[in-house]
Amino acid sequence: MAGLYLHIPFCESRCYYCDFYSSTYKGNRSLLLTSIEKELVDCKHYLKEPVRTIYLGGGTPSQLTLEELSTLLQTVYDNYDCAVVELTMEVNPEDLSADYLEGLKSLGVSRLSIGIQSFNDADLKRINRRHTAQKAIEMVRLAQQIGFDNISIDLIYGLPQQTLTGWKVNIQQAIDLNVQHISAYSLTFEEGTMLTKMRDRGEIQEADEEMSFEMFKLLRHTLSENGYVPYEISNFALPGYESKHNSSYWNYVPYLGVGPSAHSFDGQSRRWNVANSRLYISKMAEGDTYYNMETLDNFTRYNEYVMTGLRKKAGVDIAVLENLFGKDLKDYFLRMIDTYIKEGKVIKEEQHYYLSEEGIFISDYIIEELFWME
Repeated sequence: MAGLYLHIPFCESRCYYCDFYSSTYKGNRSLLLTSIEKELVDCKHYLKEPVRTIYLGGGTPSQLTLEELSTLLQTVYDNYDCAVVELTMEVNPEDLSADYLEGLKSLGVSRLSIGIQSFNDADLKRINRRHTAQKAIEMVRLAQQIGFDNISIDLIYGLPQQTLTGWKVNIQQAIDLNVQHISAYSLTFEEGTMLTKMRDRGEIQEADEEMSFEMFKLLRHTLSENGYVPYEISNFALPGYESKHNSSYWNYVPYLGVGPSAHSFDGQSRRWNVANSRLYISKMAEGDTYYNMETLDNFTRYNEYVMTGLRKKAGVDIAVLENLFGKDLKDYFLRMIDTYIKEGKVIKEEQHYYLSEEGIFISDYIIEELFWME
């Protein structure tokens, strides 16, 4: 089975922490949607297996009208062998209404990913989110009333001026809403974002590492106590509600990404579209190449397997690693990971290796140390 990702770059305003490709310019909206539809048709032979999951991300897909969404999805169904078991759409609370949610349900959207980020109005204002905490709560409940029974919400911790007590309130509110999935991310200051510029000007301060770690531990412990399984570093789900689409990324399943900045993987190579709507539109219209591509060698695929494997609760299966990449890279992995086992940052259970709670918090460092570097 395979996955299909559609990148919808439209945003009403730019969130201060976000470094994903998006645009508040709306003048080329019709041309861009036409270009995405053209790419869908042109790439219909890229995937060799039926499409099992569809994910509309961005940007803000809920900026699209129901008619626009219907056209995009019909283009998918007309050109791909579909056996869809999960159709996820990212939405923002301020875009939702009863009519819009009912329309999404009629179009086959089975899973909502609601960008909330915080249930604290002061936090939301500091990161330039357009909704209020009350609006977010109301829209989650409205979606549930309309019949959505697979809802994920996004939260961020380590925000400027955020306290441990305030973060605890956020977690409890998420639990009280009885959503099936929670994605919670530690704030990172990405180059070029408004938050980074504000930090560099001395207007805000980063949360110290100890505070962020306490927030992370509180998150894991509280959600685990309430039945949420931490199946990936930043993702928690009630049993049976893990994201099927995102899990395909972590499990090396082929996928096609369509739209500006979208990435694709066919098992042997990766490609990524230009991250510029105007350039994407012009290249699609002229029939020019609109993406860059990299063929993956054995060492690159090993590095990606280690990175995605250690992000998952299941960890890295050493037998699978050897089968995929050979004995030499297996021995290299075992040699490099031994230090972290002795330090208690990695746990070994039979043939599986996974990060401990302490290890998860410094996962980027550990994973990089395990990479094969020429």
